Amino acid sequence: MNTRIFAIIGVAAALLGGGELVRGEGVDVADITVEWTPEGKRLAAERAKLPPKDEMVRVPEGWFLMGSVKKEDRYAYLPETPQRRVFLNAFDIDKYEVTTVQFLKFVLAEGRSPLIDWRYDGGNFQESMANHPVMHVSWHDADAYCKWAGKRLPTEAEWEKAARGEDGRLYPWGNQPAGLSRANFGRTGLSGPVRDRPERLLLYPPIISVDKYDNAVSPYGVFQMSGNVAEWVADWYDKDYYKTAPDRNPKGPDHGTQRGFRGGGWIDSTPSVRAAQRNGTDPNTKMNWLGFRCAKDVAPAGQPAGLR
Repeated sequence: MNTRIFAIIGVAAALLGGGELVRGEGVDVADITVEWTPEGKRLAAERAKLPPKDEMVRVPEGWFLMGSVKKEDRYAYLPETPQRRVFLNAFDIDKYEVTTVQFLKFVLAEGRSPLIDWRYDGGNFQESMANHPVMHVSWHDADAYCKWAGKRLPTEAEWEKAARGEDGRLYPWGNQPAGLSRANFGRTGLSGPVRDRPERLLLYPPIISVDKYDNAVSPYGVFQMSGNVAEWVADWYDKDYYKTAPDRNPKGPDHGTQRGFRGGGWIDSTPSVRAAQRNGTDPNTKMNWLGFRCAKDVAPAGQPAGLR
C-alpha cells in the first residue's frame, strides 16, 4: 500500500471527525457515524427500489491449483506456499461485488445507520455510486449481510477457485500482467479535486461500477476479482495455514485475530491483485478499498442446502 495515500487518508479522517490509524497502515472509520434525517430515510427507501445486481454463478465441484510457486510467479510470497491441489464441493458465488444499493436494502431492513460515505441528502450516497461496490464495511458487517441475504462469505479456497479456475493462472483472465484495461488498481496518484480537498479521497475513492471489465472475468464469469475493492472472506487469517490445511474443503484456522481478504483494491499494486495473493486484518476494520461478495452452498441431489 502507498504510504503517501494513507497519510492523506489520515488527514481526511481528521477533517471528518477523527479516525484511528489501524496497524500504522490505514484509517479505521468505525468511530465515525452518520445518522438519517427523516427526509433522507424516505429518499433511501426510494433508492432501495433500484434493481440489484444479485446474480450468482456456479463453480462446479472438483480439484484446482491453490497457492503459488515462486519459479512460476515472481511475485509469490511465503503465505501463498506451498501450491497444492485442493478439492472443493460445488458452490455458488456472486457474479459481482455487493453494491451500495444492495447493502442499502440490508441497512434499511435491519435499522442500521448510514455508512461513513453516505453523507448526502440526509444520509444517502450519491446516485452515481448505486452500482459501485459497497465499502467501509467490517468483516462483521459483510458476514451479517450475507446471512441476511440467505448466503455466506466465501472461504479463501472458494474465493481463489472462483477467481482463477483450475489451472493455477496468475490472474482471472490468464497469465498476462494486470493492466488498467483489465482491472481498477494502482490508482494512488493525487490530482484534481482530491489534491486540494484530501477528505474527498475518503469519500470519493476511484472505484467503478461492479459490471465493468467484461474482458477480464474469471473462468466462471465472475467480475472484478482483481482490483476495485479487496474482498473479505470467511476464514480466520494465518500466514502459515497453507502448510497444514486439508486438501478437501479447507475452511481456515479454527481461531485467530485477523480475518482474510483477497483480490486487492484500487489502491494496490500489481503483486496485490494476483488471484493467489492473500492477506488479513482486524475484522473490525472499515476501509474505502475493502468490500465483499457472498457465496452459497450447493446441495447434492436429494440433500437440503447447507448440509455438506
